[in-house]
Amino acid sequence: MNVMQNHVADLARAASLRFFHPEATKTRQRLPRKKILPRMDMDYQKWEPLLMKQSAMGYSSSSLSFFGFYAFFFLSLVLLQSPPAASARVIRLPSKPDPKDAVGTARWLAGQNFWGVLRNVVSFSDGLPGNGSGIPYFYLTELDPTARDALKDARSSLTLSEYPLGTCGKRDPENPACAKLTLTGKLKLVDTSSAETEFAKNALFAKHPEMQDWPSGHDFKIFRLDIENIFLIDWFGGPKPITPAQYLENGK
Repeated sequence: MNVMQNHVADLARAASLRFFHPEATKTRQRLPRKKILPRMDMDYQKWEPLLMKQSAMGYSSSSLSFFGFYAFFFLSLVLLQSPPAASARVIRLPSKPDPKDAVGTARWLAGQNFWGVLRNVVSFSDGLPGNGSGIPYFYLTELDPTARDALKDARSSLTLSEYPLGTCGKRDPENPACAKLTLTGKLKLVDTSSAETEFAKNALFAKHPEMQDWPSGHDFKIFRLDIENIFLIDWFGGPKPITPAQYLENGK
């Protein structure tokens, strides 16, 4: 990246010198290439026939210099401000459990996913990263029908897929080998005076930092899904039988 940034910065400097240099403007002659950008000499010779062709089509050398200067200036800004590849955040997921481990796969899906479908697309968290409880928590406002309807009828289901995690390869999301999980139960408000509220808030904000800045006037509240039934498909042969107790006790 540093080589590319230096390369483009040199191009921008060369273009600006050619456009603004008083001698070049007066005589419409190029400045000596080797003095400005010796490394670009061979590339410039390749571009010269194209520039001559454009000039014959009616583009003046000054207009070419003008557009060339601003094109190179723009590219130099973009590349010089780009963060180096080494600083990119890399998310490493724990390995997917063996399809024979149905309970482990279900907890893996709940722990690694950031969002799912709960009457609508929603963000959720089951605990701090790497230390999930299996119980999904949500940060919802009654301005969204998801929370508004749940307060009238708590019956709900959260559906998750392995596909957003990028571990399905070229498989279609509906392929049985691309795991999918549906947790069915009751969507309940978490008591704001309980210790669970602090746990849920930490879990949600750890995975979704943006939530902390959501408008206070929208009156967001913490909900949890009390799981009553579990539907998992992670391989061919139909859904795997898992009880809520097996699911919640996994890893304890």
